[in-house]
Amino acid sequence: MSSKTSSFVQAVLVALLAALSLSWADPARARHEGSHLYAQHCSACHGADGHGGVGVPLALPDFLAIVSDDYLRNSIRFGRPGRVMPSFAHLTDAEIEAIVRHMRGWYKGERRAAVKIGKGDAKKGEKTYKRNCAGCHGPEGEGGRGTGLTFSRPRDLPVLAPALNNPGFHAAADEQLIKATLIHGRQGTPMMSFLKMGLSEADIDDVVAFVRSLGKKRAPASARVLDSESAVLVRRSPHDVATTVEKVKNAMAAANMSVIRAVPFDEGMVDKKLENRKRIIIDGCDFNFLNQALTVDPRVGLFLPCRITVTEDAGRVLVMAVNPKRLSTIFNNSELNAMCEQMHEVYTLILEDATL
Repeated sequence: MSSKTSSFVQAVLVALLAALSLSWADPARARHEGSHLYAQHCSACHGADGHGGVGVPLALPDFLAIVSDDYLRNSIRFGRPGRVMPSFAHLTDAEIEAIVRHMRGWYKGERRAAVKIGKGDAKKGEKTYKRNCAGCHGPEGEGGRGTGLTFSRPRDLPVLAPALNNPGFHAAADEQLIKATLIHGRQGTPMMSFLKMGLSEADIDDVVAFVRSLGKKRAPASARVLDSESAVLVRRSPHDVATTVEKVKNAMAAANMSVIRAVPFDEGMVDKKLENRKRIIIDGCDFNFLNQALTVDPRVGLFLPCRITVTEDAGRVLVMAVNPKRLSTIFNNSELNAMCEQMHEVYTLILEDATL
């Protein structure tokens, strides 16, 4: 290759790289990419247009007018351990930035001026907090119960109060955000302006100091996420498929469950004559427990009612069920931890009783 040809190729490569960098720097391109990432990772909980659902509404003008980009970035990065909001640590900085830019596109108004932080008294702030905040955010800042779905929250509440003692919140929020929220309130939610409620700015500084002190304490039990050994619980049965199915039914009944059905896994998907009689699903339910769990988080429908699968594979009969403790880590809702642990014990007991 001649030196002239080599110089020409280098010039073309430089031009292409420059064009690519410009295309990625283009705000319209970034917003488009952000909308795709938001739809993929955020919209199921926060709504397609940020108006809320399982998660809090993000498109509220009072929120976007005061929140910093760092708060949004860190909330995505760290999540809220033990609450419904998971950590998206697997996303790259560029992907998180694109989501933040997309969210910024929801608000066209002016950003509120930064508030001045005074030196507050946390002890005084605790008293003010107990009177004015604990009713929604909890006495210890643990937040509202349940999820954002109307089935698991009072219907007159458009959003559940966030947990103020959560390590993810304190990794994202600064004193500016906390004070600005207290000063301005948040229209469209029960959060009112403290100034309009008759409190002074000194009172607000005290509450900010108290809320910030919550982040210096040991992470609360509500931030705990269950560990689990596997996604599926499996036991080997010494019996044939038909006998094992009957033993599963008896074990479910002993666990106070009603047996709903026991049918081939492929029932309805193939002709009746072609159904695989060596792969059977048995559905059972403790309806009282189901109703309690649904009021905490409707997503428990992923493992309730109880489903046990009996299958023969290479001459071995296996009994399997989803591991509720693994689903607890996916739900990221610590209120479900005790229920998931309880169902883990029940499922394990059923599997072991059926394979004795």
